[in-house]
Amino acid sequence: MRRPLVLLDTDFDGARFGAACAAHGGRRLHYIALAPRPVDASHLPEQWRAQWPLCVPGLHRMVSHDGLVTLDVLIGEPDACLAQLSARIDEVLLAWVPAAMAVLARLMVDGGQLHALHLDEAQRAQLQQNGFVFDESRLRAVFYARRAEHVAAVTPERRAIVIGAGVAGAAACERLAARGWKVTLIERHAQPASEASGNLAGIFMPLLSKDDNIPTRLTRAAYLYSLRRWKDLGGIGAAIEGAQSGVLHLARDGAHAQVQRQIAASGLYPREFARWLEAPEASAMLGAPAPDGAWWFAQGGWARPSSVCAAMLDACGTLLTRCFSSSALRLERGDQEWLVRDADGALIAAAPTVILAAGTGAVNFEQAAGLPLDAVRGQVTHLAEGSLPSLPFVVCREAYMTPAYQGVMCVGATYAADADSSLRMDSQHDNIAKIADMLDLSPFEAPLAGRTGFRCMAPDRLPLAGALPDPGVPGRCERLRDVPRWPGLFGLLGYASRGLIWAPLAAELLACQLEGEPLPLERQLAEALDPARFLLRERRRAA
Repeated sequence: MRRPLVLLDTDFDGARFGAACAAHGGRRLHYIALAPRPVDASHLPEQWRAQWPLCVPGLHRMVSHDGLVTLDVLIGEPDACLAQLSARIDEVLLAWVPAAMAVLARLMVDGGQLHALHLDEAQRAQLQQNGFVFDESRLRAVFYARRAEHVAAVTPERRAIVIGAGVAGAAACERLAARGWKVTLIERHAQPASEASGNLAGIFMPLLSKDDNIPTRLTRAAYLYSLRRWKDLGGIGAAIEGAQSGVLHLARDGAHAQVQRQIAASGLYPREFARWLEAPEASAMLGAPAPDGAWWFAQGGWARPSSVCAAMLDACGTLLTRCFSSSALRLERGDQEWLVRDADGALIAAAPTVILAAGTGAVNFEQAAGLPLDAVRGQVTHLAEGSLPSLPFVVCREAYMTPAYQGVMCVGATYAADADSSLRMDSQHDNIAKIADMLDLSPFEAPLAGRTGFRCMAPDRLPLAGALPDPGVPGRCERLRDVPRWPGLFGLLGYASRGLIWAPLAAELLACQLEGEPLPLERQLAEALDPARFLLRERRRAA
């Protein structure tokens, strides 16, 4: 598959975008556009209008129906967005001129072209100092990289093994198959989504914070990306069991509510994304007192993770080989590829690339044994429809409750550090007490029913997505790029309680890293997910 042509427009213009789409001649096009102000998408073709993001900060990825055009829109202050871009640019349409030309030069491929709408002499001189050579028009230039800056593109052999068939592994298969990879999926159970992804319902909603910190930005990006991917897979409520019913997230107390009011007053979020409700409106929706108010996430809801897995795996078509009821227990590095063996040493599969997506089971492999992953017990309570007041949306605070589906309401989930997989009455009492408090009811008894799963969690509660570190190689590390890595070994791990929305974006991130494509996240956010971050901190402390 030929590398896509990567264009950067420094101030999104629908006409320029349309012209680029018309001119790409069947070659894949990756169009990256800065959007420093709200964009009127009403004049764009329907396939882009339907995907156009809400005006919230960050990188928003959209893909054409035929898969040939990818559009990344970066909403926010343009200099900051440009500095956080991870891409190799073939051509730049310079409508807005950045303050630091060196940032632009860092992104260009050798021989990349620049087309400017206007430049003064000082701006032209800065570009020339950073490697751009202008023609006689004084508005077109070619970038010539210094030898040390030149990075040759490496075309990977598109064969991979994915270990683990939960949402993490299924998403990895789908994102790689979409790029033409042949993928072998190994799962020790007889069917996908048999462990943490086996719950009847998972909820999806964004995270808000006063300082718009890294976890908030990452969760927002994952949430919005997942909503678009699920539409492409057939949609929630259609191909995927669930409902985009909305989520009512109640404030914990008065102090918490005051912080939420400050977030709402910042104007960062449009009402369609997050709307703050004061007590009267929140109480009316809940049908019970909500004295501290609530957030209403209209695009949120719930989905059955097993159906998400099925939709992603079905989308792989004939490029996917399923090896279920196969326990992968050992990894060996052979001649330019990995060998995956079972408990008896028999070879299950071999490929140049292996992706561990088996939750805490990943640490059973020698190469990943040092990753700081913990299993956190979560028990979900299943209540018969009618046990609690019927609400058409998800409600949550310290616990969550989903709408009834096929006669069952899901309430949960507990957080515990023990390894007991059985259903426990004390956990059920905890779930019921929390939801009863939210609904202003007295705790009640119910038949013990539900499911216990184990979340895979890292110390910072962020996922691990990318090349796995090799701690056996000594050496001082100052930056993530200095950390030694296992060749061809990657991880999609540590999704905690947000696996439903982490899975699609983390898999897209990894697929882009493997292909050398522009990343779907700002540089700072991608680095926050790097599996080597823990080893880097360890070696910095030891230095």
